[in-house]
Amino acid sequence: MSKNLVIVESPAKAKTIEQYLGKDFTVTASMGHVRDLPKSKMGIDTEKNFEPSYTVPQDKKKTITELKKKIKADTKIWIATDEDREGEAIGWHLLKALKVDPKKHDIKRIVFHEITKSAILKSIEEPREINQDLVDAQQARRILDRLVGYELSPLLWKKIRYGLSAGRVQSVAVRLIVEREREIDAFKPDEFWNVIGTFKGDEGKAFDAQLAKIDGEKAVVDNQKISDQILKDLKGADYKVTKVEEKKAKRNPAAPFITSTLQQEASRKLGFSVKKTMVIAQQLYEGIETSEGHKGLITYMRTDSFNLADDAVKQAHKVIESEYGKEYVAEEARVYKKKKGAQEAHEAIRPTDLEWLPDSLSKQLNRDQFRLYELIWKRTIACQMKTAILNQVKADIEALQYMFRATGQTIDFAGFMKVYVEDENEEDDPNAEKDDEKTKKHEKFLPKLKESEDLDCEKLDSTQHFTQPPHRYTEASLVKKLESEGIGRPSTYAPTISTVQTRGYIEKMGKALKPTDTGGVVTDFLVKYFPDIVDYKFTAEMEEDLDLVAHGKKEWVPLIKEFYVPFHENIVDKEKTVNKADVVNEESDEKCEKCDSPMVIKLGRYGKFLSCSNYPECKNAKPLPKKEGEEETEREQPKIDPELEAKLKGKKCDKCGNPMEIKIGKYGHFLGCSNYPECKNIQPIVKFSGVKCPKCKKGQLVERRARRTGKVFHGCNQFPKCKFATWDKPLADTCKKCKGMMVEKKDGETYCVDCTKDKKPAKKKAAKKKS
Repeated sequence: MSKNLVIVESPAKAKTIEQYLGKDFTVTASMGHVRDLPKSKMGIDTEKNFEPSYTVPQDKKKTITELKKKIKADTKIWIATDEDREGEAIGWHLLKALKVDPKKHDIKRIVFHEITKSAILKSIEEPREINQDLVDAQQARRILDRLVGYELSPLLWKKIRYGLSAGRVQSVAVRLIVEREREIDAFKPDEFWNVIGTFKGDEGKAFDAQLAKIDGEKAVVDNQKISDQILKDLKGADYKVTKVEEKKAKRNPAAPFITSTLQQEASRKLGFSVKKTMVIAQQLYEGIETSEGHKGLITYMRTDSFNLADDAVKQAHKVIESEYGKEYVAEEARVYKKKKGAQEAHEAIRPTDLEWLPDSLSKQLNRDQFRLYELIWKRTIACQMKTAILNQVKADIEALQYMFRATGQTIDFAGFMKVYVEDENEEDDPNAEKDDEKTKKHEKFLPKLKESEDLDCEKLDSTQHFTQPPHRYTEASLVKKLESEGIGRPSTYAPTISTVQTRGYIEKMGKALKPTDTGGVVTDFLVKYFPDIVDYKFTAEMEEDLDLVAHGKKEWVPLIKEFYVPFHENIVDKEKTVNKADVVNEESDEKCEKCDSPMVIKLGRYGKFLSCSNYPECKNAKPLPKKEGEEETEREQPKIDPELEAKLKGKKCDKCGNPMEIKIGKYGHFLGCSNYPECKNIQPIVKFSGVKCPKCKKGQLVERRARRTGKVFHGCNQFPKCKFATWDKPLADTCKKCKGMMVEKKDGETYCVDCTKDKKPAKKKAAKKKS
């Protein structure tokens, strides 16, 4: 056994780093966190300076035991966990769980932002101690989140519904989405008309120009009457070019990727969810086998720094010259403005070796890995290329009191645009006027025009339009908003967005995020009774305070105390004073058709519904009527396969002989007798996947729903003889390595059930029920 023990977080990194360090070092993995607050209780002593009580989870005890066996009296311990706050805290917890005495063992902390031989060897030469300030900042965040979750969630159970949760960052994210939805609901569209003419000049090439001014003022055409009058006035009019303006516009490349911008751009260009982006980025960071050994392909992916290492900039210039020509190399290294509060890592996300062109890795990476690597490579290269030069032309055309404007743009020198152009945000104000210089990716040609040149009007069209409501947030635009508000940090964006969807506060409609009824009710409750928890400014200031703790400029205990004391008092007060009915019930204008009592709007597990106020004497309940133009969501109106529907058509009830109908319950579609309530016969609808059960090899996997949650899973139709089940969607394709069953996760990631079987942690033993 080597006298040097290096502890990293993942086994993939361990294998690579051991190759670099040689036989004098043993490298092993902690498999992430090894200590945390207990799940069964709060684990924080609020009377003793918020002292946390940490425990080693059951599935980590074996890891700790094995690590202890490797530590001898003369072992030198190298903590090589990730370089952010969370990684620092994992390293600190490791030493505490291992009960290593710093007086008896030589303990070193090493950090690196890329898994390359040079970076690893350099970190060994420059070790440091565990940074307690970073640990305290992460510990303070964890304790804050635990206090909010453990005290506020039970209150939500009592006042709204069991099983709900609240979080310091997740509740703010939900509020943003809820408020955007209400903006959309309250939006009143305004009518406007565009008047566009098609003209020809001396060159004889047709081009379009839009009405811009009337009598020297901005043209406002907000009804058909005005539009028709303009067309009438301009019938047979003479048109003349009164002004031609040409200018050179410069456009600079976007900064290299940080966590938030990578998540946004991967969503826009590749269609990845935030979670999927981070999963694939982790794979690229940990690396692949190459002819030169195992190699990490990108630098650390949780960062908010735009900095690039000098060696990386020099290599970028070299690659640009060889691939695109010397004229495309920036005259000097581009340095991007430091982001306020940037503190996690020391460098932007970039390839570890820019000479590894994307095409050279096409056979070693899967499709998603290749596309993300290519995106990062292009962005890094582009940020060190020359500025793009655009030719912009603007021509004013007048007839009577009306002025039309035509614009054109051509690329004079492509510069960085030869490699990469950042996508536009689909979530910008849909009614804002676009700036050609910032938004146009493509050329728009305009024929050569001269001032005082007479033009022929080929045609004049007027089209009706309406202003559009703001777009719903997507995962990408939500990350952008959270970052701009100073809410959360690089490591929190992905888990926050994933959590609010898992909890049922938000649902996805395509790429858009829409709040559920539950999300709206919880948000209203928090805004009314706990305004600080969902206040944007308060949450951002708390992040800044945690940054100060990380830099050793603030103590964490007084920070927690300042927040907790009034928060806890408010919890106690609201437990006594808030009535559940006031929170979850709303008045409605409808009357019960059975007893004529007023109907009230209540909140159930699957959203809002109408219920008789005379309950339990009258148990009448029905869905809320749809708002005009409201879209059906998958949860509200699940779809059934047309082929399956055709097969079930004409099926008769085996009890009374009447036709069976396809109905929808809280667990999905089922067959019910059309003679209900006289005949209450029901039958399940079995949806076969066409995939053979990988366990018993006899049955076929069919779609089922969990009774408590309604969540879809696939199980063997030979149940209870075969109890195989999976939450992920089974695929017809088999694994190329072992011919096992392939499944697809919600985020689109696919994996083999058999290949990953051994990598999954062992199941916890069921706890004995207390009498």
